[in-house]
Amino acid sequence: MVPRWLVPASLLLALLFGARFEVAFGQTPPAVEGRERLTPDERGVVERNHERWKQLSPEERQRVIENYRHWRSLPPDQREVARENMRRFRRLPPTEKGRILEDFQRWNDLSEERRLELQHAYERFQRLPPERRERILQRHRQFQALPPEERERVQKNFERWQKMAPEERRALRERQRQSPPPR
Repeated sequence: MVPRWLVPASLLLALLFGARFEVAFGQTPPAVEGRERLTPDERGVVERNHERWKQLSPEERQRVIENYRHWRSLPPDQREVARENMRRFRRLPPTEKGRILEDFQRWNDLSEERRLELQHAYERFQRLPPERRERILQRHRQFQALPPEERERVQKNFERWQKMAPEERRALRERQRQSPPPR
């Protein structure tokens, strides 16, 4: 399950480079290598941020340009949402920023197939009634609060449950309903 904040945070961080890249500072240098492949708008941004640009690897430069292009393609209302998310991100304590950046890195390390799978799960979760979502989040918080050994035991039981055939699950549920509650 994808945390509720992960999708907006992903957009925020993807746009981070584009938005930060757009901020002008420093002198305009006379030439920037590789700029002939850029649009005039992109060249202007690179030239205004020449010192930063020089420090980037070719892969980072490509990613920055892609993020900038994505940023420019966003409608104005989405750009404003991204700016507000960035302002919120900047106000976070360093530990929280670090955690978000680590989560973002883990997200980027996932295969495209897994990201789509998680995105669909997140969308399904968002369509649930609020009380059902809250119940799921509460159970997740309870699970996180368990000691590591207990979490591992619960995880193993869940994996065993997932491997059971539907008939086995039904039989187990029926046995549990018929047995007296523990004292």
